[in-house]
Amino acid sequence: MMKPSLQLRIGQQLTMTPQLQQAIRLLQLPTIELQAQVLQALETNVMLEPDEEFEATTSLEALQREANSESPEGVDEGSDEVTEPAVEIGDDWAEPNATESETPWSGSGEGELELPDESGRTLRDHLLWQLELARLPAASLAVARAIVDAINDDGYLTEPLEAIVEAVAGETPTDAAGALRALAIVQQLDPAGVGARSIAECIELQLAQLDPATPGLATARTLAHRHLELMAGHQLSALQREMHVSGEELDVALALVRSCHPRPGAAFQALRTEYVVPDVFARRTPQGWVVELNPSALPRIRVNEGYAGMITRAPDHAVLRTQLQEARWLLRSLEIRNDTMLRVARTIVERQQAFLDRGEESMQPMILKDVAEAIEMHESTISRVTTGKYLHTPRGVFEFRFFFSSHVPAEDGTGVSSTAIRAKIRKLIALEAPDKPLSDQQIVELLAAEGVQVARRTVAKYREALGIATSSARRQAPR
Repeated sequence: MMKPSLQLRIGQQLTMTPQLQQAIRLLQLPTIELQAQVLQALETNVMLEPDEEFEATTSLEALQREANSESPEGVDEGSDEVTEPAVEIGDDWAEPNATESETPWSGSGEGELELPDESGRTLRDHLLWQLELARLPAASLAVARAIVDAINDDGYLTEPLEAIVEAVAGETPTDAAGALRALAIVQQLDPAGVGARSIAECIELQLAQLDPATPGLATARTLAHRHLELMAGHQLSALQREMHVSGEELDVALALVRSCHPRPGAAFQALRTEYVVPDVFARRTPQGWVVELNPSALPRIRVNEGYAGMITRAPDHAVLRTQLQEARWLLRSLEIRNDTMLRVARTIVERQQAFLDRGEESMQPMILKDVAEAIEMHESTISRVTTGKYLHTPRGVFEFRFFFSSHVPAEDGTGVSSTAIRAKIRKLIALEAPDKPLSDQQIVELLAAEGVQVARRTVAKYREALGIATSSARRQAPR
């Protein structure tokens, strides 16, 4: 028979207080979500109020810094008053040039850039608007609207006509011939090439809108209809033999085909472009790299001292005392978040000075553990800080996670970042001869000559991640 008994045990247990839970939650929030959280707290907690004095001071400091940055020397006259600790670097203070794209341009160079539509109208809305203005019969309009519904964001028809005929059979009985007539109407709408069922048909529709007297138009139509695969493979000699044309005629036809847009619906987008607001700025001064928080991105609030004094004189208001405690917890959590983010950003800048000076090829390998050990925090905390946070540098705006990459051993015993290897691969391919592109094995050998030992399958994986085709697909046959 079981008898009740009392036992005394000694143990340790970690309990997360509400304050710690709030600090962790705010730590991983991006700036926009954090600002929304603070605005909600301002609406629900009477003990909080916006810090208007800080906003006014920040605006004045921003104007002064902008004025100083326009000086010919480019040096802030008040730089001796900067209280932020600087990270020491070398003696080279020259501003690096903006990183240029090393990917070769595959188009004709002109006429292929289409600015996205800023009105917020989608491709479907644009096409339906044109159909309404066309004054079509009710039956043709219903089939044309069904065809528009089957067009994807790139402008291509994704459903077979038979399926569209069956879909509208209950509303408007039609046959294959009627569906073809409706498709022809849709294919005449703007943008040119919309409603095509293949890339060849898309290019043919765009070429059909050119003046029939355009030089090389007939050759371009034949090229788009029959020989796109040879064109994609840059097999120019084979194209001349198959089409029985001269090199000059082929050049004119290629220029016409390349002037066509392979994705006519790309000019329309449902949402406007969202811009990234950096959380931290990294700037170079004669004293070194200075890392500071972006004051415009920081939600600044404070405790209403008037209400807090009333609670002190009348301690019976339990609800107000609770809100006062919550307000102080929120302020403390924001301080912890800002301090942690600043320490992480300083560590990143200190370890990635070579990248900031010379570019991606000088990126140093770094993992979460390295930063965690440097600032004496847990890796999970570093992971939360680096998610959705952005650093503004002279080379651009980067997410914190961009600076973390795996480690590849080098011959001298040091490590090479995988980001640096991808940059080297991109550079080697950009400098290759068009008629003799580098194979993956040749890239391995060239990297080995630089002291970077990687396997061929690793090069292939990085090349595919960069969106670069194989050597056979990049080869351009000489004439």
